[in-house]
Amino acid sequence: QVVESCVAAAGYSVGEFAALVFAGALGFAEALYAVKVRAEAMQKASEAVPSGMLTVIGRREANYKFACLEARKHCESLGIENPVCVISNYLFPDSRVIAGHLQALEFLQENARKYYFTHTKMLPVSGAFHTRLMEPAVEPLAEVLKSIEIQKPLVSVYSNVDGKKYMHSKHIQKLLVKQVVSPVMWEQTMHSVYERKQGTEFPYTYEVGPGKQLGAVLKKCNLKAWKQYNHVDALEDEEAAET
Repeated sequence: QVVESCVAAAGYSVGEFAALVFAGALGFAEALYAVKVRAEAMQKASEAVPSGMLTVIGRREANYKFACLEARKHCESLGIENPVCVISNYLFPDSRVIAGHLQALEFLQENARKYYFTHTKMLPVSGAFHTRLMEPAVEPLAEVLKSIEIQKPLVSVYSNVDGKKYMHSKHIQKLLVKQVVSPVMWEQTMHSVYERKQGTEFPYTYEVGPGKQLGAVLKKCNLKAWKQYNHVDALEDEEAAET
């Protein structure tokens, strides 16, 4: 019943492929193959430069872009050419993921108080995903997506790249590639998905899969929408079948 009445879908980073499969735009096997190629290409790109990702929670005064600029200048003083340090994920108001050269991220952690960061934590990932350091992964993914049949989604799917609905199959192909080197606009996507006239009820929201991180983000972005949120663990049915 929930699936039949579904009006929109969105997926965080690689989860966007799952959202597109759910919406009938991509076949499951083809999407899985594309994700495999994407993962291998991104891993290879990660190995080329010591880089990573840093989750940051800041006070109202925090200026993330200025902090990134100063971190890049620090890298240049160490002799790193064209250093990368940018916002790679917009999570919720006052929280961002910053990605780039490890030296830049270390600089931000050491100077957290200067930039009004209240909390910083390195993510357990091998590279600076959603930055230009992932450019070597663009071509392999673009090639795979050219060979896959992409349909117009049966329900609206929102893109990580700009927080807007996908319009047609060519649009999906183009933005899935762009997503590899573009920040994940999740906070903006949440605003797009839940924008409605005053007094209109919020829809039921289901987070499918392991963890409830997207639910936690929704709560910070839109408390009223979060009140209609449910989590569906991917393993529930399998465990029930075994018992």
